[in-house]
Amino acid sequence: MLLFVGLGNPGARHAGNRHNIGAMALDAIARRHDIGPARKRFHGAAAEGSIGSERVLLLMPNTYMNDSGRSVAEAAHFYKLGLPEIVVLHDELDLPPLKLRVKVGGGVAGHNGLRSVTAHIGNDYKRVRIGIGHPGIREVVQHYVLQDFAKSEREGFATLCDVIADNAELLAKGQDGSFQNKVHLAMESKGFVEAKAAKPSADVPNR
Repeated sequence: MLLFVGLGNPGARHAGNRHNIGAMALDAIARRHDIGPARKRFHGAAAEGSIGSERVLLLMPNTYMNDSGRSVAEAAHFYKLGLPEIVVLHDELDLPPLKLRVKVGGGVAGHNGLRSVTAHIGNDYKRVRIGIGHPGIREVVQHYVLQDFAKSEREGFATLCDVIADNAELLAKGQDGSFQNKVHLAMESKGFVEAKAAKPSADVPNR
């Protein structure tokens, strides 16, 4: 069993926020692989199913971002999962929009969702970092991530979520490099050019 977590804030008000791109990608995975319906479990919405030959639990915490780890820890404890079985999809300020990177462990870069998950289960889980770009001014980061994607951005990010879902079997099999490359090639073939990121400020505040 693998645990795929899509980070975001709950409720319709936040559903289209940049901060919720991890949850959007998880929704696309659920649709593509016919996983669901979700039910209330582990302080979140959870659904069991399969991605290829791998059994998975898809989890969207219903806590706010800064308490996401409580939901993740409960699910991991219930299924007796170790850190190598946990994959967290989340927004990443320090990557250009539509850029994607996969890594294990590392810092939390001011992301309250990651900070909470790390506090509850440890640091060496897999992260799917989905670039949303940086506004370029430290003081507006919180406003930026809690705003919906601009109209001009929506098609690209919807396509990226679908491409992530199309290639999620590679991620489930642990073929992270192939997954990352397939996503990038698919986005390029669809005509989406990665935007240039604004230079991050020296200190990114908590979000």
